[in-house]
Amino acid sequence: MAPPSLDGPRLPPAAGGAPRQLVVFLHGYGADGNDLIGLGREWAKALPHAAFVSPHAPEPCGMAPTGKQWFNLTFREEGELTRGVKQAAPSLNAFLDAELKRQNLSARALALVGFSQGTMMALAVGLERNPSPAAIVGYSGALADMEALPQQPGSAPAILLVHGDMDEVIPVDAMLIAREQLAQVGLPVEWHVAQGIGHGIDAEGLRLGGAFLKQAFAATMTVR
Repeated sequence: MAPPSLDGPRLPPAAGGAPRQLVVFLHGYGADGNDLIGLGREWAKALPHAAFVSPHAPEPCGMAPTGKQWFNLTFREEGELTRGVKQAAPSLNAFLDAELKRQNLSARALALVGFSQGTMMALAVGLERNPSPAAIVGYSGALADMEALPQQPGSAPAILLVHGDMDEVIPVDAMLIAREQLAQVGLPVEWHVAQGIGHGIDAEGLRLGGAFLKQAFAATMTVR
């Protein structure tokens, strides 16, 4: 059976013309694609040739009737995060493949930006894709699936993790654990702890994300 097809709001490159990069936003539990697409406007100056898209997750959210979820969350069942990202991965991969093809872009012209549950998806899917995306930026999330870690670190995406030290939903420890787990398999991670910030993205985190993507895309262009 084919995975559910995804869609969501899009922004064309601020510079006009055909995009040179594609940034895909993956929203958190109970939100939808409209929640993050505005980040594309914030990053348009740093990434004038990037197209932005923010797909709605495939499932209705039981805890937020108007929102969506990548997978169900109870936080009571062992292994539910790993099962969840694996269940949702086919839909996201199919969307990414179709969007890259539609924009006539290579796999290395892609970046994934996640928030919360969307960060879990960005890491799980982004680390398994081959060729890998240029970058993964994860806000307020966690590494849900250790099996996704690539065996050849040299082909891995650049990774930035940002987390608030006052996060009441996913504690900052989740980011520190993810950083250590990624480092253990040779994946360098840039990271930032946002002081006094809860489960959200502050102005500094937003600035760091845009600058990181600009640098990661420039690096892939140089490699070519």
